[in-house]
Amino acid sequence: MSGTSATRAWPAVRRVRGTLVPWVLCAALLLAACDGGSDAKGVDASPKDTTCDGKINGTAHITVWFHAGPSGELATLKSQVKEFNERQKQVRVELVTLPENRAYTDLVLSAAASGDLPDLLDFDGPNLYSYAWSGKLRPIDSCVPAAVRADLLPTIRQQGTYAGRLWGIGTFDSGMGLYVRKSVMKKAGIRIPTGPKDAWTATELTGILRKLRTRGYRAPLDLRLVYSQPGQEWNTYGFAPAVWSAGGDLVEPGNHRTAEGYVNGPGSVKALTIMQNWAKAGLIDMVKDDKAFVSGRSAISWCGHWTYPEFNKAFPGDVTIVPLPDFGQGTVTGMGSFQWGVPAGNADGDAVWRFLSFLLQPAQVHRMTVANGAIPATESAIELSPQYAPGGPEHLFIEQLRDGVARPRPQTPAYPAISDAFSRAFAKIIFDRAPVKSALDEAAKKIDKDLAAHDGYPTNTS
Repeated sequence: MSGTSATRAWPAVRRVRGTLVPWVLCAALLLAACDGGSDAKGVDASPKDTTCDGKINGTAHITVWFHAGPSGELATLKSQVKEFNERQKQVRVELVTLPENRAYTDLVLSAAASGDLPDLLDFDGPNLYSYAWSGKLRPIDSCVPAAVRADLLPTIRQQGTYAGRLWGIGTFDSGMGLYVRKSVMKKAGIRIPTGPKDAWTATELTGILRKLRTRGYRAPLDLRLVYSQPGQEWNTYGFAPAVWSAGGDLVEPGNHRTAEGYVNGPGSVKALTIMQNWAKAGLIDMVKDDKAFVSGRSAISWCGHWTYPEFNKAFPGDVTIVPLPDFGQGTVTGMGSFQWGVPAGNADGDAVWRFLSFLLQPAQVHRMTVANGAIPATESAIELSPQYAPGGPEHLFIEQLRDGVARPRPQTPAYPAISDAFSRAFAKIIFDRAPVKSALDEAAKKIDKDLAAHDGYPTNTS
């Protein structure tokens, strides 16, 4: 998931739980970015946002940290840094090599404590709100031209915004759905949804799973439970959409003042009771590996965009992606992934933006998303990826991100505590078969305890 987690915004992500972390398209667009994006073309910048002033004095040197160890992502970023440095001489970028034997989050925490954060940092998107709230991240409204902002997917703009300001930008987004094998569905006489408006209902999916079991699939639904240990982000990213679809929530929407009556409210209880019943009935694959779909144990996989290449390779031309089930109030899906932000410090914001705007050029976004399989963050880069075009195998992901089907995880500094509490409750409900309401009651208490400890996280980003 790079693009929702392993250090991605999805399953294997490493994160700090229950604790506030106190830290942290084309040549024309690049040229616009070089003068700070603060011209008369309508950038809506806070008057107190001075991150970019349109000038770079002398030769600027900036340092960059990236979450991924040896991977296609890291290799691509190294190549991008090299190309950027060769193209111009005013900004010199150093991609810092980080120790491989320490988790990325631990490295960042240590650097924050000692005042050694880099000039440009990437981080898992939902953590942005705690970083911005704590004052350890600089707003970037003054850096981002209107043209660049308009080119971003609406979900990228949404994820990067807190308290009315823009604090982060990702070069890729994420998507989720149900992967199914068309041949299996056809033989079983099961209809295949064509888009969000005709998603299977949860009741319909229950019947489909029972039918598939009679056709030889002992555990027909894969939930990628190998990534569902208590506290892991996959539980929240992957299954909060079921709660939202049933009319529930993880915390009070809007003001985020309490979780009581929301994470343990009727909609949340309904969704997780249905999912627990699937587990009790043996309809969910409980084997602790990620091979349920490709091995043929399961005919349906509830997962994200990052599995498409693997699934399509296993069953060429036979894999299609349909929306997550509708638990009563329409299908909902997850969104969000790693973002770039500027830590508080003395770095030249215009120099940092010069490099970040390079990474946002269509060709560069395309390079990264080819490397990691994620969804391009800009409309101009999406045009370079035919698999996302209408009729393309991954078009559903774009449709969901553009049309409001995708929903961000709670945009509050309390998110780490919210995710930890919900993730642990989900694990208890599915693995331990704990009573759904009592497990969610416990989650509500944990979240509200964190909110109380931080006085509700009053907004103060001036």
